[in-house]
Amino acid sequence: MLAKRVDALPAGGGWVFEPKWDGFRTLVFRDGAVILLQSRDQKPLNRYFPELEEALRATLPERCVLDGEIVLVQNGARRELALGEPPSEAPAASRLDFESLQLRLHPARSRVELLAEQTPASIVFWDLLCVGDQDLTAAPFRERRARLEELMASAEPPLHLTPATTDRVVAEDWFRRFEGAGLDGVMAKSADGAYEPNKRTMLKVKHERTCECVVGGFRWHKDGEGTKVGSLLLGLHDDDGVLHHVGVAASFTAEKRVELAAFLSPYRELAGRDHPWREWAGSAEGDPQRLPGMQSRWSTGKSLSWEPLRPELVVEVAYDHLQGRRFRHTTQLRRWRDDKKPEDCRYDQLETTTPQEIGAIFSSGR
Repeated sequence: MLAKRVDALPAGGGWVFEPKWDGFRTLVFRDGAVILLQSRDQKPLNRYFPELEEALRATLPERCVLDGEIVLVQNGARRELALGEPPSEAPAASRLDFESLQLRLHPARSRVELLAEQTPASIVFWDLLCVGDQDLTAAPFRERRARLEELMASAEPPLHLTPATTDRVVAEDWFRRFEGAGLDGVMAKSADGAYEPNKRTMLKVKHERTCECVVGGFRWHKDGEGTKVGSLLLGLHDDDGVLHHVGVAASFTAEKRVELAAFLSPYRELAGRDHPWREWAGSAEGDPQRLPGMQSRWSTGKSLSWEPLRPELVVEVAYDHLQGRRFRHTTQLRRWRDDKKPEDCRYDQLETTTPQEIGAIFSSGR
């Protein structure tokens, strides 16, 4: 079941609110000794999270299906260890860490096993779809939630039950406070609603802010090489004036993609000669910044080749939150800013949030 994005939490009764977790959406199937962790696109995830299977067998009924999210809770020192960096003297507060979670999608079993020991994952459940021979998908959500609470009553880490409330005031408080812990919004579900796969019957409210970025390059659209722009590559300057690749803006209409190709054409001239990212396209090694010409674990089979632009254009984009030094999700183009200088597009314009300890959200295994 999917979610539709809305601008505010729905008013009135009949809603159940939950924090929106930032991890890998996962269906968990158990049939006797067999455990299957399945991604939203129906790919098995067991090999990447072997540390979860024992806890699932010890807690779940012999036959069941649950919906939830695999997450990774890190403090600063554990995150630096996972990324191969020296630990800082003052590690950050505990929070969800999607960047470290992505490291688990590694082809080498030895690497996965090492990370499973160093940075073990957890799974947060929010729905129960089947127990034994009983299909619960047609039951109202309030009934499925009650059954899930009974099932998870004795659960211990790394298994968790997501918090839920029918109080809109409490949900608004979660929206304000829990962002610093890495949660990226609040979900709203109809208490009477059935579980409807592939339908956007849930609602989600996410944080959105705007900032100005340098447009350092672009990628062609897969169906319009040379004629349609697929995405814009965005950059921000650090305190030393270095331009870092921070994410992309995409989701353009077909007409807009053609317009962008023509609009960007003059800025392609001589762009590669002194471009701040000119060495990236030929890089053969991974980089924490996820260089614009690099393949990622999510882009298997996709072309990520890019076209440089003279870094003279400034665009205002909407974003939800920053993770590390990059935008967590694709940004949305709002408008071009001819009144802004590229050198003024800096990290220090971004709003930061105070970390909210995960322990304040889950004071126990539940």
